[in-house]
Amino acid sequence: MFKSVLVANRGEIACRVFRTARAMGIRTIAVYSEADADALHVREADEAVLIGPAAARESYLVAEKVLQAAKDTGAEAIHPGYGFLSENADFAEAVMAAGIIWIGPKPDSIRAMGLKDAAKKLMIEAGVPVTPGYQGEDQSDETLTAEANRIGFPVLIKAVAGGGGKGMKKVDRAEDFADGLASARREGQSSFGDPRVLIESYITRPRHIEVQVFGDSHGTVVHLNERDCSLQRRHQKVIEEAPAPGMDQATRDAVTAAAVRAAKAVNYQGAGTIEFIADASDGLKADRIWFMEMNTRLQVEHPVTEAITGVDLVEWQFRVAAGEPIPLKQDEIGINGWAMEARLYAEDPANGFLPSIGRLEHFVLPGDPRRPYAAYDVRIDTGVMQGGEVSQFYDPMIAKLIVHGNTREAAAEALADAAGDVEVWPVKTNAAFLVNCLEHPRFVSGDVDTGFIAAEEAVLTTFTLSDHGLQGAAREVRFEDGINGVGRDPFAPWESWTEAAGLRLNASPSLKQTLFVDGVRTVIEIDDAIAAQHSHFEPERGTTIYFESGAPFRVSSLSPRGAAAGPASDGSLRAPMPGKIVAAPAVAGDTVAKGAPIVVLEAMKMEHALVAPFDGVVQSVSVVVGDQVGDGVVLAVVTPVESLP
Repeated sequence: MFKSVLVANRGEIACRVFRTARAMGIRTIAVYSEADADALHVREADEAVLIGPAAARESYLVAEKVLQAAKDTGAEAIHPGYGFLSENADFAEAVMAAGIIWIGPKPDSIRAMGLKDAAKKLMIEAGVPVTPGYQGEDQSDETLTAEANRIGFPVLIKAVAGGGGKGMKKVDRAEDFADGLASARREGQSSFGDPRVLIESYITRPRHIEVQVFGDSHGTVVHLNERDCSLQRRHQKVIEEAPAPGMDQATRDAVTAAAVRAAKAVNYQGAGTIEFIADASDGLKADRIWFMEMNTRLQVEHPVTEAITGVDLVEWQFRVAAGEPIPLKQDEIGINGWAMEARLYAEDPANGFLPSIGRLEHFVLPGDPRRPYAAYDVRIDTGVMQGGEVSQFYDPMIAKLIVHGNTREAAAEALADAAGDVEVWPVKTNAAFLVNCLEHPRFVSGDVDTGFIAAEEAVLTTFTLSDHGLQGAAREVRFEDGINGVGRDPFAPWESWTEAAGLRLNASPSLKQTLFVDGVRTVIEIDDAIAAQHSHFEPERGTTIYFESGAPFRVSSLSPRGAAAGPASDGSLRAPMPGKIVAAPAVAGDTVAKGAPIVVLEAMKMEHALVAPFDGVVQSVSVVVGDQVGDGVVLAVVTPVESLP
């Protein structure tokens, strides 16, 4: 076994790999960008090397810098994590040529499965069923448009080198195909250096089923059963679970056998995932599940497989890379209970899921020693800490919450409780959204597909402080209307800081209190008999951030001063975060319909279209493609039709 490992990655996955390495007595080496100088993965490593500026293309994606760091530190092995260089066959070859152990599949296997079009052709030859579509070499607009029309709308446009939902666009109508194609090409070029695409038929009720496979250098390939990753938003996974709900043993046997055939077809070694798309309109059936792609690396959702099998997949990666055989035989790998994972993103579900950046002034995750009351067991994989920064330069996922239970119902309940105990401020997160997903009747019953979030989004993104929560907020906020303007103790007698009304003998007084919850005036009648203590955080005098079910509520007894007026009503389109302009499909003078894209901003590895807020005319576009813009900058102005002369 090698004695040292460099992780060519950052954040949560670097910390995850380091955890296993430490347990095995292996020295850990981190690489980091200037933006990550104080990051958690840098602090946890035995040694760390600066490899460049904040932008990934100048640091984490520069193979030569990573390889030089390995040579300078004497690293015996390199683990690529996921994303960045993890599926770069040229990098794998360079690592091996330098005499360093590559913890991953052979370069030929990466190449064979790295391009979705070529992989599908290979799978057809291996007898693995594939999704109907077009994987041809002709990439002209005319041919792709014709093929989309032949397949029939809706269709999926997918970057051939894509992954993680990047470069993937669903197109419902023929008239929208050109815009979807252009966007998929841009994301493919930006994220993977390859603008080529393929087209697939869009399955109406799709479920995303994937199988964890593992191969070694002795010719053995095993599977570790399946995961269900159907709960997605814009092709980004949100909640994953293992095993898949509704999967009977006959269907499981067929899918896992196909996955093993797929891995053997490329002489696979190490950890990999065979991803399938299932038509769930009539339940899971073996003849309605098709190969979609293979990820030749560890997956973000690997902990749920670890939880039901009892296997440390990173340890297996280390051992197989060192030439050892897979530790278990196929018949020794079973399924124990149910596991679920939720991805905690720095994003604002109430504002179109826009990424949120900034300093984590208050950051408490379930299981934190500051919150010892949790009645569940939870595994936390994270790469950030309180006081750290969520940067515009990297993926917005800041943690993963993983639970294991005897049944699916027990796992879902525990994960909902864990997500509900998340406390983050002022960076926005999707914690409350996760709670709503996990408690939704459709999810609880297992009635999910990849369209679940889109169909239920209005309910899932509604967050309201409950009556019980308002009672707690009234007790916890430090009011500034006490004697001489001095903030009062929240547990002081009610009579000293509010008005009593309707007093009755031998009964609790009826007391009214005015609060401002997220800037909205609310008058509540306080029930002194209710014990409503919940966690809270005080960022400034007179204001409390009250946490309920994962959602933060800003509560004050004073009317907010200088409160934001909300979305611009004058048609001004402002940058929601710093980023780069990658498209400007509209120009001054264009007549546009509500929802038409005006400017497209790239930030945190994804494209964000700023659209017309109403039917109108574009008065101005103040940016051009390639411009770097700051948060809040006006990019364009649209004037409503009725206000035109």
